Amino acid sequence: MAGKRLGKKEPRYSFILNPHEGTRLSRCPRCEGRTHPRKFVLFIVVDGFGPLALGKTCKFCTRCALIMAHKDELEHELTIAFEKRDPAIIGNEYMVFGTVDKKVWQKGLEGEAPDIENMLDHVADFEREFDLHYDPGGWRPAE
Repeated sequence: MAGKRLGKKEPRYSFILNPHEGTRLSRCPRCEGRTHPRKFVLFIVVDGFGPLALGKTCKFCTRCALIMAHKDELEHELTIAFEKRDPAIIGNEYMVFGTVDKKVWQKGLEGEAPDIENMLDHVADFEREFDLHYDPGGWRPAE
C-alpha cells in the first residue's frame, strides 16, 4: 500500500473487499488454496464519524496472509453499529485501513477504550490491498 502508514505496528496482512454479493470466497483468489473463517478486528474510518474498531469474521487464507471481507456483510455490520449511535452516518463512505489487536478491542468493549492516539499504537495497516475481479462466465454476444 503506497503512502503514509496510519497504524504504528508493522503491516501484517493483505486485504480484499469483495463487492460481489453472489460470490463467496471458499478458495483464495491468489493461490486457489482453501480459505477458513477467522475473526479480525478491522480498523475502519467512516466519513462523518471517524475511526471505528469492528470485530468481524472474515475469510482468511493462511498461506497468503490474506483477509477477505464481503462488502455486503461488512456494510450490514456497520448499519447495526450505527443504528443506535448515529443513524445519519448509515450509508456514508468508509475505508478499511488495517487490523487492531484483539486484546485492546476487548478492553474497549469493557469500557476501557484508549483514545485515538493510543489506539493507533495497536493498529497494523495492510501490507497490500487487492481488487477482486470476477468473471461469471457464460455466453456473450460477439462485440
